[in-house]
Amino acid sequence: MKTYIQKINPFLWFDNEAEEAVEHYVSIFKDSKILKVARYGDAGPGPKGSVMMISFQLEGQEFVALNGGPHFKFTEAISFVINCETQEEVDYYWNKLTENGGSESQCGWLKDKFGLSWQITPAILIQYITDEDSSKADRVMKAMMTMKKIEIKPLQQAYNQ
Repeated sequence: MKTYIQKINPFLWFDNEAEEAVEHYVSIFKDSKILKVARYGDAGPGPKGSVMMISFQLEGQEFVALNGGPHFKFTEAISFVINCETQEEVDYYWNKLTENGGSESQCGWLKDKFGLSWQITPAILIQYITDEDSSKADRVMKAMMTMKKIEIKPLQQAYNQ
């Protein structure tokens, strides 16, 4: 019997917070779990017994987190998009990912307390900004550009003007 292995996995480099970050993410997303934990042994380079890598799933998507030291940091050049159906869902993810040290940015972007960038995106935003009626799409884009967290009601108002 062949075991399914996801072909492409996001690989997240942390200084030494991989375990804390993974536990945080798994607590936020439904259908999420820690799959495997590998610990440093005598060969290092981390302290023996400390977490080296953790594989985990968020909403069925597999990730790997590494405690690799302070050599590399996250940037906004890579982010994870969370597609949301309702304002309640937008608010939930926004609040959970900005709490305890996260920071808000513009247009639905935020950084969590570990410095990882996320985009909390209502599905209706994508529908509106790709509308064939460019005047509707432009009004929605203009409204969105004034927001930090995306608010669906003002997008709907801009679209329906």
